[in-house]
Amino acid sequence: MTRLRTKSDRKRLLRRVRKPRVKKITVLPSLITILNGVFGFTAIIFASRGAEQQIGQFSCFALAGYTILLAMLADMLDGRLARMSQSTSSFGGQLDSLCDMISFGVAPAFLMLRVVGHEMESLGFANAGFMQRFIWFAAAVYISCAAIRLARFNVENAENESAHMSFVGLPSPAAAGVIISLVIFDQEKTPALNAIVYILPFLTLGVAVLMVSRIQYPHVLNQYLKGKKPFAHLIRALLFLGLVIWSIQTALVLIFCGFAASSLVKWLYYKIVRKKGYLTLPTDPLPRLASGDAGARQATLTETSHVGIAEQEHG
Repeated sequence: MTRLRTKSDRKRLLRRVRKPRVKKITVLPSLITILNGVFGFTAIIFASRGAEQQIGQFSCFALAGYTILLAMLADMLDGRLARMSQSTSSFGGQLDSLCDMISFGVAPAFLMLRVVGHEMESLGFANAGFMQRFIWFAAAVYISCAAIRLARFNVENAENESAHMSFVGLPSPAAAGVIISLVIFDQEKTPALNAIVYILPFLTLGVAVLMVSRIQYPHVLNQYLKGKKPFAHLIRALLFLGLVIWSIQTALVLIFCGFAASSLVKWLYYKIVRKKGYLTLPTDPLPRLASGDAGARQATLTETSHVGIAEQEHG
């Protein structure tokens, strides 16, 4: 290989190899994104203190859940501000994913690990090695799927507003919402029931799989609240608001779990029920027409093929 004899040759080569530096960033959206990560780190601190310590009337486990909710609010605001100011950038997207990994990946998994472990100790299962390993496995799978989900989103996502009408796979904030809503409900509504020990690890695995799936989930803000919508959307929003005022813990469970299950149920319906209905069509759907009525027989054949194509598209 020819050696670079002069200093100018070396500088010229470095300019071709080096990537351009980030010289300017949008300050306000970046600050809100960092606030998202700080909230996630604070949730981890609250979760590490356990249920015995309380701040006011809230247990530390419940406070960890509410802090992740604040991270969700910051995550919603930073992207909205960046798109409104037309200052979206690759730097902002990468920073957002790193903070999301803390707030919606590590923090919910650690909270689940601590809550279920504490409940198992209170039930006398502290030495159950299989249960401990299963809980750790569920948390590890959740963190791994959250990382894959965020990396895939960075690769496939477009910066224009029209690309934010739906998500491929369950969004990581919604997956975290399923976990924290159940933790908050358990801590504040049913602290003596201990049912979360048997439910939460399996739900954690379920939402982890949904995050890396190809099931389409709607963007709630853009699809149902932004712009002019039918009057029924206002009625539903008022019903949800009334439910939040009546019992925020119950509302969180219904909203997050319902959102995670809605697209899954729809996907199962089109994949299983509709496809099964197509496969059970009669073997000879053509009517027994007379030999002289060949045109009617051909029309029936064409109509039947259109039905089959339509069913395959929905499947």
